[in-house]
Order: sequence, then structure tokens, then C-alpha cells
Amino acid sequence: MKLKIDNDLLAEEFFENTHLLGIVAPVKNYQFIWHINQSLGYTFRLNSDFEIELRKKTRSYFFSIYEYQIPQTTIVHYLYHNQHMGEYLLPEFKHLDFLWMIKGDDISGVEISDIQQMIKQLPVVQFVNEMTHEKIKHKQHLIF
Repeated sequence: MKLKIDNDLLAEEFFENTHLLGIVAPVKNYQFIWHINQSLGYTFRLNSDFEIELRKKTRSYFFSIYEYQIPQTTIVHYLYHNQHMGEYLLPEFKHLDFLWMIKGDDISGVEISDIQQMIKQLPVVQFVNEMTHEKIKHKQHLIF
């Protein structure tokens, strides 16, 4: 008997209660994190347990994930760098530098909009847009 992983179901469960923002900010990931932490009052930290590895041909590409848990809530923010050494975590969105995922039960559309506006105010940010999960072809690349 063979067991098969249902990637669609896995992705559906992972993306339940999430919002995703695409960000254009052509700076190094540590610089972007510094701006967010300094200007927005977050404390994003690199989570080495959540590194994503993509294999292409004979090479491996590693994508770091930064994490910030809002105290006393179920809301967690994750920040992905979309590119590493010329490869993209989401190749269908090569124009995006970062992906900001917000997971949690009690986050409203107003809060997402407020976060989007705060990100737009950062001097290194050129563009921010909320993304729908349906438009993402490589959803499994975001699952850690």
C-alpha cells in the first residue's frame, strides 16, 4: 500500500486564516527587517527552524523566514525573502522582494489594511499589495 501526500489539502490547511502581502523593497533582508522593527515596533527574528530549501538541478537554494508573534494573541507574522542567488521562492512573482504572511484567527481586514499602509510608509518600500491565495501557483513553497 502506498501513501500519498495530498499537497492541495496540506496547502489549504496551511493557508487557513492567513493573509499574504507582496512587497517590493530592493534591499537586503536584514535591512528590511531592521526598518520594520525600528519603524513599526515589531520584533521580527530569524527562525532557523523554518528555513525553506528548494532544489533545482544539482543545487539547493535556502530561503530564510523571519517570525514575529504578537504577545497574548494567536496572530503570528512571517516574512519570507522571495529570492536567493537568482532563484525565486515564488517564480510567478519575480517582481516581489518579500512576502509577508499573517496567520491568526482574530485579524480583521481593517488591521491588514493598516499594516499595509504602515509598510508603504517605509522609505525602502516601493510597493505593497495584498495577494489572494488562488493566484499563487507554487503555494507549497511557502509551507514550512
